Amino acid sequence: MFFQVRCTENPSCSGNPITVTITDECPGACNNDAIHFDLSGKAFGYLAKPGQADALRKAGRINIQYQRVRCFYKTTITFKIDKGSNPFYLAFAIENLNGDGDLGLVELLPSNSKKWLRMQQSFGATWKTGIPSGTQGPYSVRITTIESKKSVLANNVIPANWKPGNHYYSGVNIPN
Repeated sequence: MFFQVRCTENPSCSGNPITVTITDECPGACNNDAIHFDLSGKAFGYLAKPGQADALRKAGRINIQYQRVRCFYKTTITFKIDKGSNPFYLAFAIENLNGDGDLGLVELLPSNSKKWLRMQQSFGATWKTGIPSGTQGPYSVRITTIESKKSVLANNVIPANWKPGNHYYSGVNIPN
């Protein structure tokens, strides 16, 4: 998901918005805040007035205004296989997804089956599923967004000899 954020109420804030990518989500409240953005030092620098980046970073916690915006990547969807994956359990993070950023349904199709396996959201952009015995790759992945109901199919994107920690590039993305 992409958000446009702008810092407020700190004299070092430029007032200019920047666009950030949400890469992880905290279940429940983080730091006792219902909404919490854990921004990088680089992002703090972009939010600051010229010459005020260090002062803003030293503030640590700042008030922001934010709004969700559409994602647009100049690349295709990437599947990063979770390090805990094995022949009976597959989890991956979905990276570089265009559009609303609101994944509603992720499905996996083994090469030796006509039945899609519905995946469960583990956390953030990471999805998981159990792999039935006898199932073989390569695997195709179908992604559907909630709001726009757009779908994209990444055919045979995860090879039969996939490895935990590897990235697999789909060659496709949600059309904007």
